[in-house]
Amino acid sequence: MKHIILLFVLIRASLPLSADTAGEGRPNILLILVDDLKPVIGAYGDPVAQTPSLDRLASMGERFELAYCNQAVCMASRYNLLLGSRSTSTGFYNFGTQFRDVYPDAVTLPQYFKQAGYHVESMGKVFHIGHGNFGDEASWSVPHHKDKVIEYLEPASTQYGHLTREEAFFTNAPRKTGVVVRELPRGAAWEAPDVLDEAYADGRVATYAVDRLWELTRNQEQPVFMAVGFARPHLPFSVPRKYWDLYDRAQLPMPEVTDPIEGAPPYAPKHGGEIRNYFPIPVNSDEYPEDLVRTLIHGYYASVSYMDAQLGRVLDALEKNGLAENTIIVLWGDHGFHLGDHNQWTKHSNYEQANRIPLIIVAPGVTRPGSSTGQLAESVDIYPTLAELAGLPRPNPSQPIDGISLVPVLKDPDARIRDHAYHAYPRRGGVNRIGQAIRTGRYRLVRWLPAEEGAAPVDLELYDYREDPLETENLAESRPEVVKEMLEILDRHPLPKPQVDRKNQAIRP
Repeated sequence: MKHIILLFVLIRASLPLSADTAGEGRPNILLILVDDLKPVIGAYGDPVAQTPSLDRLASMGERFELAYCNQAVCMASRYNLLLGSRSTSTGFYNFGTQFRDVYPDAVTLPQYFKQAGYHVESMGKVFHIGHGNFGDEASWSVPHHKDKVIEYLEPASTQYGHLTREEAFFTNAPRKTGVVVRELPRGAAWEAPDVLDEAYADGRVATYAVDRLWELTRNQEQPVFMAVGFARPHLPFSVPRKYWDLYDRAQLPMPEVTDPIEGAPPYAPKHGGEIRNYFPIPVNSDEYPEDLVRTLIHGYYASVSYMDAQLGRVLDALEKNGLAENTIIVLWGDHGFHLGDHNQWTKHSNYEQANRIPLIIVAPGVTRPGSSTGQLAESVDIYPTLAELAGLPRPNPSQPIDGISLVPVLKDPDARIRDHAYHAYPRRGGVNRIGQAIRTGRYRLVRWLPAEEGAAPVDLELYDYREDPLETENLAESRPEVVKEMLEILDRHPLPKPQVDRKNQAIRP
């Protein structure tokens, strides 16, 4: 009988808690998702960034200095976070793939908390909606509150009222209406009108989040999981003029290295793509005039400061409502952003600027205020970390869970639970390869695998961030002993799954 009782207890402990067993006193969860945010933050040592709210949040909890996304593109990176699965484990690398077509019984991060008795809701950009992708109704207790990602106020920015290319992508116009995106006009890469913060989406999302926090405080019968997604600093850099005015253009950090990476495969760096859907970006050249480079960098910093101000409003509401002492806060950037290094812009690469992200976790009673850690972390780690912090069992859904809980590091920043971070990015368009990458405290190795075994040689990249932090030279040929050690680590991971296409048939990456 004792054995039977023990078995029952063990089985019960392995199951998600239902609404009627969630119990009182469970921590609330506030998940802040920021689009295209690299660690351009004062608390991360950026001497130019005007980010008082991000700095304040960092002072409340633990800052991860070496956190990385699992794939540097919006859709896949958000699947990594919300499913807890690496792209190479699922085959979700590209836009237009719906995860429930492949994993119909998947349990997303918010859905897991919903099953555990939480009231779960979202606003702004959480799942990537656009480019043939949609949200997920099963993840939320109430319908998702969507707002714009691409937004303009000045008529000239849309060439006087036309649907622009990126607006079409983010409204799923090609799928809904059959519009041909390349035939549409380009929208402006930036604008800076003298308007109130709520004239743009992030201001409205912050207002909605504040209102919902007040409403949930008055009527709180369940613990709350709230996901708030901010769109800036994603292009276009459309933010109120006052945030541009925070910066002296002459003091902005310009790219230190614009030359090509010596010895890198020609297809590995990111050129063109997304940014060319905006004017006045050159469409046939990666060489930008200095004034254009400076304006784009200015726009990125202004957009970070605008988003920072909206974050501050949400943090203020949390404190005023008396929720701060029992709320776990996670701030996560979905991936990094190239700002002209090696003439690269935006994301979509395996390099440091595209993959290093800010990750700040505030867990009352667990994290030490103002602490930081050099522990390598991945986006997929957030799902099991939040589950453990909330006292829930480790999730075991139908999709793979690749992350590990960071709780030991939250308790002790000097603890070490992994020796590398893993990410990947595919290249198609005649290249047809996928780059598997690992980042240790010192090195990054990228192994470019051809679509078919033996079809082409495997290309390797190796970078030493102690001696060459700007990635000026591929050291794979000159450091064979390091390559050997790094390949031994990489080989601990399974080979990447083939890409799932829009009809959910396996195709080569």
